[in-house]
Amino acid sequence: MNNSPIQWFPGHMTKALRQMEKELQNVDIILYCLDARAPLSCLNPKLSKLAQNKKIIYVITKVDFVDLKDLEGVKSKLKDKNSYVIMLNATESNSGKKIFSIARDLMKEKIASKSDKGINYSLKAMVVGVPNVGKSTLINNLCKSAKTVTGNRPGVTKGKQWVATKEGLILLDTPGTLWPSFDDDKVARNLAYIGSIRDEVLDLANIAFSFILDMSKKYKHLIENRYNIKIEDGEETLVTFEKICVSRGAILKRDELDYDRCAKLILDDFRKGRLGKIFLD
Repeated sequence: MNNSPIQWFPGHMTKALRQMEKELQNVDIILYCLDARAPLSCLNPKLSKLAQNKKIIYVITKVDFVDLKDLEGVKSKLKDKNSYVIMLNATESNSGKKIFSIARDLMKEKIASKSDKGINYSLKAMVVGVPNVGKSTLINNLCKSAKTVTGNRPGVTKGKQWVATKEGLILLDTPGTLWPSFDDDKVARNLAYIGSIRDEVLDLANIAFSFILDMSKKYKHLIENRYNIKIEDGEETLVTFEKICVSRGAILKRDELDYDRCAKLILDDFRKGRLGKIFLD
């Protein structure tokens, strides 16, 4: 086991970022989805640069997976005169009204200007975020009984569609996007833990090993409680990993431990909230 850097070469995501840059001229607001377990790690520097001249609503998703007090510092870092932060759980049912109200407040000058000209203006928002942060869940909640906006609207390209909500907010969905390389290993690990990097391109045993090492610093009790083990002071991470293998029955023939199977079990437990409330940033 080793804590080697995570490598990522998302060529198709670079193309997606270029397409999103072209679409920005057609939207008023960015709905920037961030996973509550690692919201700062979810800030794509390239996407943030593209969106710097737009009004932004940071939508922190999956807040039921963390203690809200852990997000107070995050909110203060993100909020300014051109942005707002809203926190939603995985199944927030009234998110549409909340987000529409915030959007109208951020864009009140443009709405008033259009109104003075007799135009009932519908705000347009681009929904962005790294993979697996809950964009689809958010859009589904916003678009209940919605219909796809069709026609020759500027910016509509193959594979994309504008969707209108009942509250009058028009959405453009975008692919989950990462960036070409990670300068911060902790950010890379956090994104791997929450599932924003495809498991298929990772060494999951090493990722789970790193996860246990990181969790032992603050959440040791959650690991112990979930797997009914005792982690001794100064215990090697590999020893802890093997205890979990035994506890979960991840054992091959001849009593060999199945590191790969155990790694998937550990990461699945974290991603589905079975370990408890964990904040990574």
